[in-house]
Amino acid sequence: MSLRIAAVDLNGQFRGKRVPSHAVGKRANMPLSVLNVDIEGADIQGSPLVFATGDQDGILVPYRDPLPLPWLGNTALLQPAMMTTDGDTGFAGDPRQALIAVLDRYAASGRSVIAACELEFYLLEADGAMAPALNPVTGRRLSKTSILSIREMDGFNAFFDDIEQGAAAMGIADLTITAEAGVGQFEVTLAHGPALQAADDVVLLKELIKGTARAHGMAATFMAKPFPSESGNGLHTHFSVLEGDQNIFTDAPTLQSAVAGCLDHFTASTLIFAPYSNSYARFVNSAHAPTSATWGHDNRTVAVRIPAGSASATRLEHRVAGGDVNPYLLYAAIFGAALQGMDRNLVPPDPVTGNAYEQTGTTQVSPSLETAIADFSTGRWDDIFPPLLVENLIATKQQELRLFGAYSDTEALWKLVETV
Repeated sequence: MSLRIAAVDLNGQFRGKRVPSHAVGKRANMPLSVLNVDIEGADIQGSPLVFATGDQDGILVPYRDPLPLPWLGNTALLQPAMMTTDGDTGFAGDPRQALIAVLDRYAASGRSVIAACELEFYLLEADGAMAPALNPVTGRRLSKTSILSIREMDGFNAFFDDIEQGAAAMGIADLTITAEAGVGQFEVTLAHGPALQAADDVVLLKELIKGTARAHGMAATFMAKPFPSESGNGLHTHFSVLEGDQNIFTDAPTLQSAVAGCLDHFTASTLIFAPYSNSYARFVNSAHAPTSATWGHDNRTVAVRIPAGSASATRLEHRVAGGDVNPYLLYAAIFGAALQGMDRNLVPPDPVTGNAYEQTGTTQVSPSLETAIADFSTGRWDDIFPPLLVENLIATKQQELRLFGAYSDTEALWKLVETV
């Protein structure tokens, strides 16, 4: 059996090593700077993690047994936490550790977060053309919108069978898959569960979908806006907060304070919701990608939606993030903001009825990556992100802003297709 050991960097990408199968249970080292590289995998210029500190190692400490990587055959993945050299302290630049720290603050008051997500992606040709995939049954290129079409999905039945079987083998259960609004766009919904597991599952599912697509002669991408005229890819997060087995969002003031916390961090969080230049092409009016700090009941035009349902199932749906995000950073930002809102008893503005895109005078997402970097740098991240992670993320995105500025539009698109 071939074995990989890999942690997740600030862009949500696995970074690690191929190691002998008998290395399970043995100590493995990796430079701390590896979790702070740009989208191409290059060191961040001027990063204190590189030359200033001698490019020190961290220790990779597995937190679960090896998982199969079905699209690679007899291959498994060992997922570790990145720890400092004492082996007991989590590395402050590890995005998964940031989420753990936020969830620990919930646990300190006897609460826990339950989360689920809806993740969208496109199936493309694999030969370097920005074009929808060919239907494996008919051999014809997908060319029209087929929202919730069973026939559309049936054409890719073998691919989706492999996704479902692969997910089950990796411990990801109960997927729901639908055809979406874009040509060649699909959505996979993960069942609700503990928030940290939900974030882990998103990272694994993206690798599974991309790897399985390649095995079927296609490419899959979660980039926010592959085609200017088609719907963007989103990652909608549903979550509730429990005390014991009681959903505290059944209490309206508590629910509204959580909403207010999310809206309070709305603009500053744009860099988390939209981490690349392409991400901002998704933020257009009337495109199911909310652009303003709004909330409402059963309203898909707002940023924070309260879906209809039974009282016990009351939850928030955060609808802003693109499919290209790092789920650990996203969940830390959302859940951390909600916790601050509840702890401070914040009160949100009135809920929106009707079309939120027509609202005026509301706080907006940052309009560009450059502005988002500046807004993030002035955000209030106490109890959400450690200073080192904030510093590293800003430096990473500044370097990527320069990097993508040097690409042609086509080159930039394909860099994201191949990566996110």
